[in-house]
Amino acid sequence: MIAGATLGAVAPVISGTSAQAAGTTGSAAPVKKGPAGRTKVTKEHFGTLEDGTKVDIWTVRNGGITLRVLSYGGIVQTLELPDRHGRRANVSLGFDSLDAYVASSPYFGALIGRYGNRIARGRFTLDGTTYQLPVNDGPNSLHGGDKGFDKRVWAVESFTAGGDAGLVLRYTSADGEMGYPGTLKVRVVYTLTSGGEWRVDYSATTDKATVVNLTNHTYFNLRGEGNGGIYDHQVAIAARRFTPVDSTLIPTGELAPVAGTPFDFRTAKAIGRDIRTAHQQVLYGQGFDHNFVLDKGRTARPEHAATVTEPVSGRTLRVDTTEPGVQFYTGNFLTGAFAGSSGHVYRQSDGFCLETQHFPDSPNQPSFPSTVLRPGQTYRSTTVHSFGVH
Repeated sequence: MIAGATLGAVAPVISGTSAQAAGTTGSAAPVKKGPAGRTKVTKEHFGTLEDGTKVDIWTVRNGGITLRVLSYGGIVQTLELPDRHGRRANVSLGFDSLDAYVASSPYFGALIGRYGNRIARGRFTLDGTTYQLPVNDGPNSLHGGDKGFDKRVWAVESFTAGGDAGLVLRYTSADGEMGYPGTLKVRVVYTLTSGGEWRVDYSATTDKATVVNLTNHTYFNLRGEGNGGIYDHQVAIAARRFTPVDSTLIPTGELAPVAGTPFDFRTAKAIGRDIRTAHQQVLYGQGFDHNFVLDKGRTARPEHAATVTEPVSGRTLRVDTTEPGVQFYTGNFLTGAFAGSSGHVYRQSDGFCLETQHFPDSPNQPSFPSTVLRPGQTYRSTTVHSFGVH
């Protein structure tokens, strides 16, 4: 998940509102900045972990958007947006208590690392040394292991700059944590821009060769959290190919064309149109849970990856990224076991994720874009979520 053509020439973090420069979601109007004085960042106590560590919740407001983030896991607990009539709703699935996140969260809103997505058998070899990771998803390691970045407490600082406001989150992952080599120093910046964007800038350095693939696991429902399923959401993904998987959701190594398959989102279509087909890949994922190979590849600046429109509320989402892939996940493993922040029970396909990333199992797939980070290099990645109404 390293931006740029090679690790030695990774792209710098780009400042400004790049998603606006790249275009908007169809004819959607961006969420507008509110009156002067609406940009604000506050902090409150959210809960205490068993070891006595206190967890805060930070609230960032900028015009029409409100973002609430926990220091635990860097979790986006709330993302409030107006609909076409100006009515605000939380469009991010999550819980209203720290205990619920600690007990059994399916990565709601969390920062994911060291390695987003799956690594086969929890094992990879780097520079002749084989590393064993925790196996926490069938035979594989998922999202950094059973205590990944989503379950760590991050140091958080707030900032305002011009018309923007946001948070800087920092975490140092010790050499050997979850089996990964190297002391990894991670910095993630969440920014609400004056142009109606939620921008995420990732960077990291290491003192020993390692693998890194950072992402965010926010579940979106643009109709509003707790307001039913996502089948009517219209999704377009700028990808002619995807990475098919085996029965354990590990890529086979093939880059398969989407044409003629349920995975063809090159033109916008409803999520529900093909999600219950008998295609073997859909059966493996119990819906969509696959990496799409973005046509643009790795880029120095965020470029278009996907767009989503929700017809009832009129809310729109455009995702631009420097990453070469995006995992489109339709909440297939939401089984009714979780009650969300509004008190509604979450069921299958009550939310979707667009996890910008390098490809799953890249450390074991030499033909995939490399996720190796070495001392002296800086990992950088940027994703911009542009919100609007249609």
